[in-house]
Amino acid sequence: MSNRGLRTVLAVLAGLAVLYFGTGGSAPADGRRVTNAVLLLAAGAALAVWYLTRPGGGGKPVS
Repeated sequence: MSNRGLRTVLAVLAGLAVLYFGTGGSAPADGRRVTNAVLLLAAGAALAVWYLTRPGGGGKPVS
């Protein structure tokens, strides 16, 4: 898997984790819904993971 593919998978998983824990892991029948704040936190977590897992040094190999 390429670096970009791995970064994408990690970012999506981070966003899904925030959504899961933001709703308390409850079933939809419980009446708990995803709020806009949780959606923003999930997007922020995904962007943070995407940014923090970027290759260092502009993609140049270390000599």
